[in-house]
Amino acid sequence: MTPDQSSEHPASEGVGSTPDAPTPDPGTASLADGKAAAAGAPSSSGEAREGDGPAPAGQAPVAGDASDGGAPALSVMIAGELLNWSDLHPSDGRPAVGGPVPAELLAAVVRPTDSVLVAGPHSLELLEQVAKTAASVDVLARSAPDAEEIAAALGVRVFCGTLDHFGPEHGEASYDVVVALDGVPRLIGPDTLVMPWADGLAVLKSRLAPGGRLLLGAENPFGIERLVQADPTSTVPRDADWPSDVRGDAAAPAGFKAVRAALETADLPVTQSYAVYPNLAEASVGLTAVDEPLAAAAAARAVARKFSGPTLTDPYRTTQEAIAAGLGVELAPAWLFVVSAPEQSAAGAAPAGAAPPGAVPAGAGRVGAEAPAVLPDGAVPAGGGVLLEEQLFTALRVDDIAMLRRTIPAYVDWLRAQSAATAAVAAADNVISDGTSYRLFGAAEAVESTGDALVVAQLGRFVLRSLDAGSRQPWAAGSAPRELTAHLASMAGITVTEELWAAVADSNEMVRPQGSAEQLATIARLSQELADATAQATWFEGQLSALRRSKPYRVGQAVLNPARVVVKRVRRVVR
Repeated sequence: MTPDQSSEHPASEGVGSTPDAPTPDPGTASLADGKAAAAGAPSSSGEAREGDGPAPAGQAPVAGDASDGGAPALSVMIAGELLNWSDLHPSDGRPAVGGPVPAELLAAVVRPTDSVLVAGPHSLELLEQVAKTAASVDVLARSAPDAEEIAAALGVRVFCGTLDHFGPEHGEASYDVVVALDGVPRLIGPDTLVMPWADGLAVLKSRLAPGGRLLLGAENPFGIERLVQADPTSTVPRDADWPSDVRGDAAAPAGFKAVRAALETADLPVTQSYAVYPNLAEASVGLTAVDEPLAAAAAARAVARKFSGPTLTDPYRTTQEAIAAGLGVELAPAWLFVVSAPEQSAAGAAPAGAAPPGAVPAGAGRVGAEAPAVLPDGAVPAGGGVLLEEQLFTALRVDDIAMLRRTIPAYVDWLRAQSAATAAVAAADNVISDGTSYRLFGAAEAVESTGDALVVAQLGRFVLRSLDAGSRQPWAAGSAPRELTAHLASMAGITVTEELWAAVADSNEMVRPQGSAEQLATIARLSQELADATAQATWFEGQLSALRRSKPYRVGQAVLNPARVVVKRVRRVVR
C-alpha cells in the first residue's frame, strides 16, 4: 500500500482517515461542523483573525476537541495529504525534529505578539511551546493522522496537505515567524510533481511578513555520521522513498556554504546559524562556532551518545579530530538557520533609508542577538581550557612519558584535595585543564570509592576509554587494563594490588576498540610487535648458532668436557 492514498479517498474525508475508518456521510455532517466551517478557523487564542473565513471550495474542515471548552479548532485538508502516514510516529523514517536545541531557539526568537506558521514535522513538545508563547499559531502538516492529533492536543488550526498546495487563501496572509526546523523535504508528498528546495524556500518566504523571521533546518548529506557509521540500509527502499522527478529534488543544497549562499541569493540574510549534533530529531547541542576544544568536547559527547554500539570509527575521537581539523561546521549532521525577511512598505517597495538587498534588515540583528551562541545554554562551559583527557591522549600518541609523569601526579593531588562529590565525577574526560588549575566540565557518572581506590578508579576509566578508542600506548600492545592502570598509578606513588583492583573494577578482560578502524589498527600494531619479536628471536638464534660454530667455542668445549666428566665422577664418589 502506498503512503498517500488521497487518490483513493475523496478530500472530504476526516483528517486521519485510515482504510478501516468509515467515511462519514456528507449529508449527516454535524451542525457544529457546518457552523465551524462557515465561521472559519479560530486562532489559538480563541479569537477570529483577519483572513479567517469560510473554508475554500475543495477543503474539508474537521472539528477537533478544544481544550478550553470553546469553539472547536479546525483541521483543514488542502490537498496532497497523506492519509495512511505519520511523521510524528514513523515506522521506518526519521522522527520529527525535537530536542533542547530547537526548544531554546524557539524560546529566544518567538515573541508573545507573534503570529507563527509551523511547517513540517515538529514534535508535540515544540508545537505546544509555540502555542503557549505566540499570539496565534497555524500548522502545516502533510500527515492526516498527525494533523488530527495536533488539532486535538493543542487546539490550533492545522492545514493538512503539502507545501505546493498551501496557497494565500490558507491561513493568514503573512506571519511574523515561519518555523521549518525540519527542513523542506517533508513538506511535500508523492503527489507533488516538481518542487525543488529553492521553490519550497520561496513559498515559505512568501508567507513571511516584512521583517519576519524564518527558522529553517537543513540536513547534511555528508555529515560526521558518514564517517562514524554509514547506514548499510541506505540503498534499501523505505516507505518515504516514493518515485519523484529528478528536477524536483527537495533536499537542501549539499554543504553548509551552499545552503547559506542559497539563502543569501533568495534575499534571506542569515542572522544566526547553528551546527547541530547529533541530528535534527535529537538535537542536543547547537553551536554557532565549533572551533574551541570545549565546544568540540560537547559535540563529540553528543555523537558518542548517539552511536553507542559497534561503529566504523570511534565516534568520540572521530568528532574531536574532525573539529580539530576545522571541519566542525562542514561535517555537522545538520544546521539550523535564523533568517530575516527584508523590511518592506505596504506597497512592497523598500522604504526610504532601507538597507540594500542582501543586507541584514534594521532590527533583525536583534534576532541573532537574542539567540544564544550555544544551545542549550550551558552545554559548553564558560572559560578556556582543554579536557585533561585530551592532554593525556596527546602524550600517549607521541610516547611522551615525561609529560605523563608531570600530569598524572598533579591531577591526583588535585583529586585528593576535592570534596567527595566533586572527586566522584572528576574523571579525566570530565576535567578541564587551563594550564594552571583544574575544574569540572559538567555532570558525569559518579564513582563510589574513596582514597586510593577513587584515584585508581578514575585512572582506570581513562585507560578503558583509551583502549576503547584504540589509542596508541607507550607500553606493549595487548596489555590488560590493570597493567596499564598500574603504570599510571605508579607515577602517583600508588601500587595497584589485586585487592585494590577488585574494589574498583569488575574484571581485567581485554578491551576491544569500539570502531572497526581502531580494531584493525590494534591488530596491525599487535602484528607488528609480534613480527618484531619474531625477528629478534630469529636474530638471537642466528647469533647463537654462529657462536657455536666458532673455533674459540669448540676449543673451549674440548677443554671443558673432560673436566666436566671428572667433576661428575667425584660427585658420585662423595655421595
